[in-house]
Amino acid sequence: MNEAAKERAWFWLAGLGGALVAVYLLRQILMPFVVGMLVAYFLDPVADRMERAGTSRTLAVIGITLFFFGMLILILLLLVPPLQSQVLELAARVPEMIETLREQVQLLMERLQAGLTPEQAEKLKGAAGGYAGDAVAWIGQALKGLLSGGVAILNTLSLVVISPIVAFYLLRDWDRIVAWVDSYLPQDSGPVIRRQVCEIDRTLSCFLRGQATVVLVLAAYYVVGLTVVGLDFSLLVGLGAGLISFIPYVGAGIGLVTGVSIAIFQFAEWQPVLLVAAVFIIGQTAESYILTPKLVGESVGLHPVWLIFALLAGGALFGFTGVLLAVPVAAVIGVLIRFGLERYKESRFFLDSGGTA
Repeated sequence: MNEAAKERAWFWLAGLGGALVAVYLLRQILMPFVVGMLVAYFLDPVADRMERAGTSRTLAVIGITLFFFGMLILILLLLVPPLQSQVLELAARVPEMIETLREQVQLLMERLQAGLTPEQAEKLKGAAGGYAGDAVAWIGQALKGLLSGGVAILNTLSLVVISPIVAFYLLRDWDRIVAWVDSYLPQDSGPVIRRQVCEIDRTLSCFLRGQATVVLVLAAYYVVGLTVVGLDFSLLVGLGAGLISFIPYVGAGIGLVTGVSIAIFQFAEWQPVLLVAAVFIIGQTAESYILTPKLVGESVGLHPVWLIFALLAGGALFGFTGVLLAVPVAAVIGVLIRFGLERYKESRFFLDSGGTA
C-alpha cells in the first residue's frame, strides 16, 4: 500500500471514528432526528412518483407528511385507550397469577419430595430456592430496564413535533442532499462507492418497506386470531407480538409464551390453550415461508442471527436510538463485508502463486 492509499485509509477511519463518538455523545437527543430520517427514507419513493406525475415536490411532501402523521396519530388515539385498559387489568391480575403458580410449584415439590430421601429433599429445596432467587432478581432487572425505557420514551414524546419537521425537510430536499453528498466523493473511487451505496439502498428498501408490511399483517392476524379464541388481553398480546416480529422468531416466541401462560390461567380446558399456541405457530410458519419470501425477499442479505446481534448491540450501546439505527447499520456493514470478500478473492492473498484461483 503506497503512502497516498495509507493517508486515505487513515482519513476515512478517523472520520468514521469521529462519527461514532459524536453519535454516542449525542445519543440522548438523536431519536427524533433518526425517526424523521427513517420516515423520509420510507416515503421518498411516493414523493418521487407524485413528482413524476406533475405535482410539485413541496406540495407532494406536504400532502404525504400530513397524511402519514395524521394516520399515525389516529391509530394511536384508537389503540392507546384499550391498550391502557388491558395493561392496567393485567397488572392487577399478576399477583393472583403468581400465587396460583406458587401453589402449583409447591404441590409439585411435595410430590417430588415423597420419593426422595431427606438429604436429597433438602438439596432439592436449596437448589429451588437459589433458582427462585435468581429468577426474581432477573425479573426485577427486566422491570427496571422496562421502566427506564418507558421514561425515555415519555421524554422523547415531549419532542414529538421534531420528527415531522425533520421528515418534511429531509423529504423535500432528499434529491439535493444526495447530489450534494455525491459531489464530494473521491473522483477515482466514486463509481465503486456509488455501486455499493446502490446496493445498500436496495437492501434497506427491500427490508424496511417489506418488513413493515409483514409486521402490520402479523399484528392484525395475531389480534384477530386471539380475539376469536377468546383470550384475555388479546389486543395487548397480539399487537405486541406483531410489532416485535421484525426480530426473527422473537415476536412469535414471546407471544407464544405470554399467550399460552395467560390461557392456562384463564381456561379450565386444554383446547383453548392449544388454539392459542396454534395461532402463533401458524403465524410464524406463514411469516417464514410466505410473508417474508414474498414481501421482503431472500436477497436482502440480512441473516436473522446478524440482525438479532445488531439489534442487541445497538440497544446496549445507544439505547432505543441504537435499535432504530441497528438495521441500517447492519445493512451497510453487510454490504461492505460482501464487497471486501469479493475484493479479497481477487487479490494475491486468495490467488495462488500462479495467479489462478
